[in-house]
Amino acid sequence: MDIEVKERFLKRWSRYFPGAELPIGFYYADSAEPKLLAKPPKGHRCLMADLVKVRKGKTQCFDSGNIGCFGGKRYLGFESELSPDFGYFLSYGIPGKLEGERYKKSPELVAEHLKHQQTFQAPGPCILFKRFDEMEVEDNPLVIIFFASPDVLSGLFTLANFEEPQPNGVISPFGAGCATIVDYPYRELQSSNPRAVLGMFDVSARLCVPSRVLTFSVPWPKFLTMVNNMEESFLITKSWDKVKKRIKKEG
Repeated sequence: MDIEVKERFLKRWSRYFPGAELPIGFYYADSAEPKLLAKPPKGHRCLMADLVKVRKGKTQCFDSGNIGCFGGKRYLGFESELSPDFGYFLSYGIPGKLEGERYKKSPELVAEHLKHQQTFQAPGPCILFKRFDEMEVEDNPLVIIFFASPDVLSGLFTLANFEEPQPNGVISPFGAGCATIVDYPYRELQSSNPRAVLGMFDVSARLCVPSRVLTFSVPWPKFLTMVNNMEESFLITKSWDKVKKRIKKEG
């Protein structure tokens, strides 16, 4: 990471979003220090719960062996296979065998949905999540992830659309919590005009974040544009000053 970019963002974030939580970022690598590896799970464990440590400043590395959820492995690019009963799991289940999450009306609808959510292969054997202020020159984040309240989200959302002629500079696709912070924004990197992704509507993962927090994931090129636009955007207006005071009070 360009340290000048890092310092510029941290300075402007503190100025326009005082007291708001710093974002985290991720990138793939061929290896990582053993001390950074997340502990292998004992049973099911949601990735969003693991990221609580990252949000507090502790870098965490994951691979196919220490992710505690099959969805996490899939949406981080480490596994593509689904269980034969996945359609029932995401819909109404199988009486006496499998409890369904009821996020889709039927297994058939799940099958149609999956046609729009193809898997990708992780470009490296491990993925590192690191808080923005902990990143160094050797770190090259692909996506920056904000865990934010409605007031902070309003600023991020508006800033993401500041330089967009069309109304969809931000998308909010259906998916697991980890899909909306890794899978979808990672795919946006392939676009000539990548969009930000509003997420964390996954009911199963909601208890891993505070009640008033959603995620806002920004592909790196889009993030750079947003940072560069901060000081000529609505953030310098009296309207934002009023919101900023509330963010500072709640921070």
